[in-house]
Amino acid sequence: MAKFPTIRIRTRRKYYRLIFTCLMALMMSLIISTALILVKAGYSDHFFADLFNSWWLAFLFAWPSAYLCAYLIQEHVLSRIEFY
Repeated sequence: MAKFPTIRIRTRRKYYRLIFTCLMALMMSLIISTALILVKAGYSDHFFADLFNSWWLAFLFAWPSAYLCAYLIQEHVLSRIEFY
């Protein structure tokens, strides 16, 4: 079995939330766009063209909203819960 090297990126801790929400919004917008196209129109010859068109538009809305929601939840909800 081939061993692939692990890729590591070093960055400051303050960018954690920004990177996390970007990756989360990227994955969720892909999954939701794919599911909605399959439910609405089914698989067709131009499925991937429709998917990429829908995906980038969904990501434009998903990233800022995920960043805002993560901030609000972490600062105003999770700060009031005592974890043990």
